[in-house]
Amino acid sequence: MTLRIAFMGTPDFAARSLAEIAAAGHEVVRVYTQPPRRRGRGQSEQKTEVHQLAEILGIPVHTPKSFKDPEVIADFEALDCDVAAVVAYGQILPQAALDAPRHGCLNLHASLLPRWRGAAPIQRAIMAGDEVTGVQIQQMEAGLDTGPILLSETVKIAPEDTSGTLHNKLRDAGALMWSRALSALERGSLEAVAQDEDGATYAKKISPAEARIDWSRPAADLANHIRGLSPFPGAWFELDGEKGPVRIKVLMAEKAGESGNAGEALDDQLTIACGSDSLRLTRLQREGKGVMAAEDFLRGTPVSAGTKLS
Repeated sequence: MTLRIAFMGTPDFAARSLAEIAAAGHEVVRVYTQPPRRRGRGQSEQKTEVHQLAEILGIPVHTPKSFKDPEVIADFEALDCDVAAVVAYGQILPQAALDAPRHGCLNLHASLLPRWRGAAPIQRAIMAGDEVTGVQIQQMEAGLDTGPILLSETVKIAPEDTSGTLHNKLRDAGALMWSRALSALERGSLEAVAQDEDGATYAKKISPAEARIDWSRPAADLANHIRGLSPFPGAWFELDGEKGPVRIKVLMAEKAGESGNAGEALDDQLTIACGSDSLRLTRLQREGKGVMAAEDFLRGTPVSAGTKLS
């Protein structure tokens, strides 16, 4: 027996799940994804990663601007789906949409709920210094990531993980969960476990201002801050240049033992004093330039001991 499935997702994280569901032999009757948007330096209109994959797989694609539109919901109901698989879709689904498939809507979320509900669970887990996270499939409810857990997979966060590397680990682990979840759904053996509200935390979207490095914080905290925001959006500081402040992104740093005045360079090798201890910056990106190792950065932008970073 195969299930009639509607898939809803947008980025690369979701495309991997779509590929696994299609490979399992289920009938993906339609893909929903965000509309094409202008991206890149040329600002050309580009389809989402899920949209591109769906076209390769020959699956019809719909890109509604809002699922609150009654016509969109009526059309969705008419699909007569068994279930909807949702992965980083980027839209809030109203109750009418959640109720349309026979088994409702299942969502893949990149944390161990109820920790890190919301938009940026991968970044927040690293920024908080978590050593373990995971991926879970939950039954969707009207609340933000509040539904009961159906399937769970734990993933360790390595000391060298960035949000980019952890994203890929969770993307792959989550994609492989769908065949188990859907098989259990067919058998009627998918058990739901309610979330414990006492442990709920929220992974709000990263703001540009929040990404700025506060050198008064301890070096260990800032190392997590930098890893959590690497490669995107990138933790940053400003350095005085000939034409004014220049924004510099830090994509990797390592803790060092030296101490000094917070935000001050302790040598000419990018060892920067923090609120406690210091950080040695190892991978950086100057505004408008590519990512480079510290030694390459210093050739074009020398930083001597005593230089103040802001």
